[in-house]
Amino acid sequence: FFLIQELLRVMRTIDDRIVHELNTTIPTASFVGKVDAGQTCKELYESLMDAHTSRERIIKNCIAQTSSVVKTLREEREKAQDDAALLKQLRKEQTKLKLMQSELNVEEVVNDRSWKVLS
Repeated sequence: FFLIQELLRVMRTIDDRIVHELNTTIPTASFVGKVDAGQTCKELYESLMDAHTSRERIIKNCIAQTSSVVKTLREEREKAQDDAALLKQLRKEQTKLKLMQSELNVEEVVNDRSWKVLS
C-alpha cells in the first residue's frame, strides 16, 4: 500500500503545482503575441484530465484486487474459524482495503481543488 501511496504522491505533482503551472502558462502582457495562451491552457487541461483519470484507474484497480483477496479470505475463514493466521491476514487486507477506499476520497478532494483553481 505504501508503494501505491508513493506513486500517487508523485502522480499528484501536477495538482500540487497547479497555481505555478497556470502562472507559467498564461503569458504576461509582453509575451501575449508570442505564446498561444488558449493552446497552452488546453494542454494543461488535458494533462490534468489524464493525470486524474490515471490515478483514479490505479486506485480503483487496487480496490478491486484487494476486495477480491478479502472475499477469498472471508470464505476461507468461514471454513477454518480456528485459524488465527488466517484471521490476521484477513484483518490486514481489510485495513488495506479501507486505506485504499480513503485514498479514493483524497483523490476526489485533490481533483476538486485543482478544478477550482483552473476555473
